[in-house]
Amino acid sequence: MTGRRTTRPVAAAGHVDWAGVHRRLADAAAALDQDWAPTPAQREDIFRERARLIARTPLIEATPAERLEVVEFSLAHERYAIVATSVREIYPLTDITPLPCTPAFVLGVINVRGRIISVIDIKRLFDLPEKGLTDLNKVVIIQGHGLEMGILADTILGVRMLHRKEIQPSVSTLTGIRADYLVGVTTERVVILDVGKLLSDTTICVQETVIG
Repeated sequence: MTGRRTTRPVAAAGHVDWAGVHRRLADAAAALDQDWAPTPAQREDIFRERARLIARTPLIEATPAERLEVVEFSLAHERYAIVATSVREIYPLTDITPLPCTPAFVLGVINVRGRIISVIDIKRLFDLPEKGLTDLNKVVIIQGHGLEMGILADTILGVRMLHRKEIQPSVSTLTGIRADYLVGVTTERVVILDVGKLLSDTTICVQETVIG
């Protein structure tokens, strides 16, 4: 029996003849579906050609400059994220000492291996309404410019990679959130906090003390 012949797609420099590629894949699939039984050698050639064409499909990946690695967490059913390089550690909230004469969003301080770190509730900072019961059992410790601060969290959702194109700088639709403290909001409504601005605000960051 005369074997099926296929024509090789012709591509100009820098251009892939995708129509030709799809035709060759369709021809290969049709050859397997016909009543005649190809020889083992013919079947191997068909699968090899399909694998070769699939392997030639270019993979479009974001460059490092287009990606942003973040630590995502939840607080009262809201989702927040912090750039991973600004996160020192995640610490369990077991004991917190309230501080007198501080704003309501400053919950107090915790002792982390001899370091005294202030802990804030960003929902109170942003004047957002409380939503339901929360666990309040994690502290995301952020760092920058020699300063540290803890941010209250219910659940650590994990580390993920964001594409910068997903981040919308405008937060006008998020009522009550102070745009000065945000990098932006993703299409999934994950609020990305600006660590630099949080730590540089002297009304928020309580100077830490090291216990000798």
